[in-house]
Amino acid sequence: MTFNNLPTPPDLTSKEFANNKYQYFEWMRREAPVAHCKYVTGKAFVVSRYEDCVALLKDPRVVRDNRKIDTSSPLLPSFIPLPKSTELILHSMIGSDEPDHKRLRSLVHQAFTRKSMSELSDRIDKLTNTLLDEAEAKSKAEGSVDLKEAYALPIPVTVIQEMVGVSDADMPRFDEGIEAIITGFSGVRIILTMLWDVPRLSSFLRELIDRKRENPGKDMLTGLIQAEEEGQKLTEDEIVSMVFLIIAAGYQTTVHLITNGVIALLQHPDQLAKLRANTDLIESAVEEILRFTSPVYITELAYAGEDMQLHGVSIPKGKVVTACIGSANHDPEMFENPEVFDIERSPNKHLGFGSGIHACLGAPLARMEAKIALTNLLKRNPNLQLAVDSSELELETTPGLHSYKHLPVVLG
Repeated sequence: MTFNNLPTPPDLTSKEFANNKYQYFEWMRREAPVAHCKYVTGKAFVVSRYEDCVALLKDPRVVRDNRKIDTSSPLLPSFIPLPKSTELILHSMIGSDEPDHKRLRSLVHQAFTRKSMSELSDRIDKLTNTLLDEAEAKSKAEGSVDLKEAYALPIPVTVIQEMVGVSDADMPRFDEGIEAIITGFSGVRIILTMLWDVPRLSSFLRELIDRKRENPGKDMLTGLIQAEEEGQKLTEDEIVSMVFLIIAAGYQTTVHLITNGVIALLQHPDQLAKLRANTDLIESAVEEILRFTSPVYITELAYAGEDMQLHGVSIPKGKVVTACIGSANHDPEMFENPEVFDIERSPNKHLGFGSGIHACLGAPLARMEAKIALTNLLKRNPNLQLAVDSSELELETTPGLHSYKHLPVVLG
């Protein structure tokens, strides 16, 4: 297809878009910097240039809480009543505005302090080595291994389990909930997820909160409960919504950051060799992975709080607006040679974790997980290679995410 003369803005939910998103991004930046695209909500005004994305993410006229605009859900028809637990997800910290957002963010911030990150670092190092023991054995026995399934996926799941304080006995119920949150918010599956899966996980979390009240631990959930009991304004509903947010954000970014990073390095052997020769480059390598192959390429849904104009496009009050940060990270007006993967790129002010008040609170954790995961993988596997031609790697079609279904590799 020709990307120089597209007849209409792209359908962001299509397989065609998923497989060619960076070509579409280039067209959008050039021809339609504010494009009215089909998205999970029906239609959304999508901003694609770096400068515009930053401005949108910091614009006080843009709101996250749809109740300020109307009372309907952006994800389900208005005639379907939402369970209370599902409403909690839609109006969690990521779907809130000031001053509520500032209050919620300050309370949950304790889970992401430097002290807690330091405590998790040793645990993640041990976890990655254990997972690599198993993955390397499978690769040797079977000729290859799906590194996403065997390595990238279990890392954040285990970290989230330990942060929330879920026991091994409760893991089956928790895993079911994680699976629903991760995979169930697209297509027709969304109705079952919001009406059935989310309430089930919410019920489990409330049971867990009751147990933590009686037997406090050193986990994040206990910390949130104690903050509430020390006079803070964090309700049980807000605690539940925080856990939902941590599950969704903590899983998605990390799994795809690790997977995308391995693929980017293997597809650019000169950069992989540079990193192997100087492991001190791992931090800048992670930043370039976040820019070059952003796991999340569109920010969460937001709404025009009033009638707006941008690049001559009228955005009526109440309409969905979003920043295409994956496109912004390839904007040549901001990045020199943006299509070049350069692990020494500096400066590198990418928007991989967003910007403004809704910038990802878990960014330090995701960076740390990716840094440790990639470091140990490369250290232990000097002959790491793809088990298939890179053209055979299949992208997922989940709107908003740049992710691969599988990552078959040969370890050794």
